[in-house]
Amino acid sequence: MRPLPRPLFLALATVIAAAPAASAPSAGPPTQVWIDVATHHMAGMPDLGPLGGMASRMMGGGAQQAHYGQTRMPMMTGQYLDIALYNRPNPGKQAEQRIPAGLRLGASLPLVPPVRTPAPPERRGEYAPPEGQARLLVYWGCGSTVRPGQPKIISISASGGKVEVSGSMQGRYAPDRDIEADPAYALWPNPKSGKRVPDGASLQGAHRITGPGIPESLAFELKQVADFMPKIDLQSTGSLADGQTWRWTPVDRAQAYFLHAVGTQGKDVVLWSSADVPDAGQGIFDYLTGSLIERWTKEKVLLPRTATQCAIPKGIFAGPGEAGRGGGGGLLSIIAYGPESHIAWPPRPSDPKQPWNPEWNVRVRTKSTGSAMLGMDLSRMQEMEDGSEAQPQEQKKPLRSLLKGLIGG
Repeated sequence: MRPLPRPLFLALATVIAAAPAASAPSAGPPTQVWIDVATHHMAGMPDLGPLGGMASRMMGGGAQQAHYGQTRMPMMTGQYLDIALYNRPNPGKQAEQRIPAGLRLGASLPLVPPVRTPAPPERRGEYAPPEGQARLLVYWGCGSTVRPGQPKIISISASGGKVEVSGSMQGRYAPDRDIEADPAYALWPNPKSGKRVPDGASLQGAHRITGPGIPESLAFELKQVADFMPKIDLQSTGSLADGQTWRWTPVDRAQAYFLHAVGTQGKDVVLWSSADVPDAGQGIFDYLTGSLIERWTKEKVLLPRTATQCAIPKGIFAGPGEAGRGGGGGLLSIIAYGPESHIAWPPRPSDPKQPWNPEWNVRVRTKSTGSAMLGMDLSRMQEMEDGSEAQPQEQKKPLRSLLKGLIGG
């Protein structure tokens, strides 16, 4: 995939605006805990071993160091965990979370308030949008052929420091319910403790959080519904020119699925999604509530939990060479939306007329995501990987050397 020219980055930033940031909670129980759980798999990529750490550093992370917020958009294959604690009676104090042995991160995790860093001074008058024109070509829907009325075209032009957009469309966004790294919270991972979650680790079992001003009752048990979801096993057949079909094994606990792809054709940016409506894109690639999953599935924004395949229309990501078989490409992303759990103490009374003032609440969100390069035949990649299982380790070194060269080692 060719890198996006700078004007196209401007186009994407102009048309695909970010959702507003969440603010600190002003209501709810005095003590609240937010746990985000994510599994990510890069399809078609072998286990890189130490090279995985090298690639992680290139993408902004440490070799084996996790940092808070990685569950939102994981880059490397693995399991990811974010924990945020807000204790209104005594905010911004370090706490400790006792964890089950199955998580394989020791007996406990320190929850540490982040250090507030001053915002960089705003620069004015130093940047002018790059001159030029670009287009966004928007496609949607599973199927081997482009549907009538597609693509929707969004044209962007920049001249004399001004940007003009024509044909823009309103997009959908997942409600922003993320917890930002504010000093009023105590977070994990953090600079004191940031070991990556081992593959195969589990959250199931007893958890207890202790610290200054934290209720002694803050103990809870997480079941399988709140555990790491399995990775998405993506397979593909076909070509970008003739249509490429993506298949996956049903993911345990998945409530719905959504696929999104981005690539380039010359100076154009091509966007595609699996939705049956044109206004769904990267903005819904996030944790969703059960009610929103149900509604968007009925509206055919999301694929149902029974879905196991989706075809990308032929030609939309193909390059111009060799009847559309050369060049082109892009990046495909898929998400399996998992369940969301809430645990409160004391439990909600069965009588709705009875007053209920819980001391604390724990929210756990789950998802599994995957990514793959468009144009790769993953069925052949799997055959090669299976065949290499029986090969001596020395014979695998050329592939590792090639990958090391590609990522700059």
